[in-house]
Amino acid sequence: MHLARTPWPDVARDELTVAVPVGSFEQHGPHLPLDTDTRIASAVARALTGVVVAPAIEYGASGEHEGFAGTISLGSAALEMLLVEYGRSACRWARRVVFVNGHGGNGPALVKAVELLRYEGRDVAWLPCAVPGADAHAGRTETSLLLHLSPDDVELGRAEVGNTAPIAELMPALRAGGMLAATANGVLGDPTGASAEEGRRLFDDLIVRARRAVSGWSPRPDGRIV
Repeated sequence: MHLARTPWPDVARDELTVAVPVGSFEQHGPHLPLDTDTRIASAVARALTGVVVAPAIEYGASGEHEGFAGTISLGSAALEMLLVEYGRSACRWARRVVFVNGHGGNGPALVKAVELLRYEGRDVAWLPCAVPGADAHAGRTETSLLLHLSPDDVELGRAEVGNTAPIAELMPALRAGGMLAATANGVLGDPTGASAEEGRRLFDDLIVRARRAVSGWSPRPDGRIV
């Protein structure tokens, strides 16, 4: 069920779990679209069972990517406020709200917003679109996922190896100067071996975990369900 297509009399009060994709609008190397994170989060939300899918929140906290043209970031404080007000409004009629997060930089805002909403008595949680063992950004993992989900929008011929150092080694540079201080092409990882088949396997595994998390509905102290 897609909330945007539904007339209001068909929206059951106090019964629905609303899945809200939360993405970003940021560079993803020379070969992936700016809305990559939103596409992944939206695909995960649509694949969940027992939920109604709301339109995506397509902008997030992406300040670390602002050295690259095209990136638009709301910042963590603004995103937190947006999520709080969204949750308050939706919970006037929804039973539950789950924010399906496609961008790691949104994490701090999600934690703070969901903690407040739960403190206020609202049954809200957030779900990360996390892939175990994934590379950091616009590498093999995200490229494979997009080849599976949106193959026409991946320019694989432009894919380049980025900085392949472990993320722990890159954090000082990332904190000091953002992504541009760590990678000239916006990639952390190596997308050149990506494939649609690998993306399908990764996505299928992600959906199994996501469905289990939503059906189990046991938020951690930081509001995550995993």
